[in-house]
Amino acid sequence: MTKIKVVIVDDSALIRSVMTEIVNSQPDMEVVGVAPDPLVARELIKRTNPDVLTLDVEMPKMDGLDFLEKLMRLRPMPVLMVSSLTERGSEITMRALELGAVDFVTKPKISIQSGMREYTELIADKIRATARARVKARTVQAPGAASPSPLPQLRSPLTSSEKLIIIGASTGGTEAIREFLMQMPSDCPGILIAQHMPEGFTTSFARRLDSLCKISVVESAGNERVLPGHAYIAPGHSHLLLTRSGANYMTKIEQSEPVNRHRPSVDVLFRSAAQAAGKNAVGVILTGMGKDGAQGMLEMKNAGAYNFAQDEASCVVFGMPREAIAIGASHEVASLAALPGLVLGHLATHGGRALRV
Repeated sequence: MTKIKVVIVDDSALIRSVMTEIVNSQPDMEVVGVAPDPLVARELIKRTNPDVLTLDVEMPKMDGLDFLEKLMRLRPMPVLMVSSLTERGSEITMRALELGAVDFVTKPKISIQSGMREYTELIADKIRATARARVKARTVQAPGAASPSPLPQLRSPLTSSEKLIIIGASTGGTEAIREFLMQMPSDCPGILIAQHMPEGFTTSFARRLDSLCKISVVESAGNERVLPGHAYIAPGHSHLLLTRSGANYMTKIEQSEPVNRHRPSVDVLFRSAAQAAGKNAVGVILTGMGKDGAQGMLEMKNAGAYNFAQDEASCVVFGMPREAIAIGASHEVASLAALPGLVLGHLATHGGRALRV
């Protein structure tokens, strides 16, 4: 078996040691080099040609983001960011994902050594997913930039209130969601999103999307009326559910047990949409490792929803969409670039049915 070659870049000797121990404890991966800063890392990359680079977001001598930007421009490769659980750490991590990092893992706030060891399974899974990822240099679209081609128009702002768009994603999903939402018009149906992400990072994620998109994007607080032109992101500590109150759709936040090892879980959101919205929902499953969301999307389909899955070629990791496709949960499979137009086209054609209460 060919092992995944990993280079670890972190200014903390303790983190380098613990990460090395975690990686080398796995039968399918090995550390081929460690570096205290990007300058040493650059030479290690040339010499060892690693499959995955783990990179601290805050580095000495050269900022981690500057190094990542140069790396993705000159030698794109799978990068897993190692981030601190701070507001600054989350903001930098969001920017790193825009620059082309595949995913990130957080350092524990206290007892770093024991905390990192508890994360062994998570870190190993993320390294495996990062190694399999399709990596390319990212170009960040400016706010308000024109779409590549005209998108279908909804019949009127009123019809959009009768429909909902329900999105689930994991690895690679932050950028996929950004690209999707930036194409949404201000009168689009309300959107609910479950993205696998730790507590604190969803706040920065929502804030960044809100600054880039025509629609309003917020981290859901629960008990909100779902409005057209608004997107609600599941907070990193809770499941997000769709409920009904009379003629209105509402958000609900729930801190029940993780599902498929995740909280928020895509399955939880999709199942609630099947029950609360039925045929008035449009499901979208995007890039991500694992199978979270597949069964929930099938329940949406059985309840009358129309579903889309991102295709393999445009996914960073073709896990969640593949599972949904395999069980027949999606109606259409398309590239990320095509999905906004297809979703809006479906809504333009089928958006006139009244919401039954």
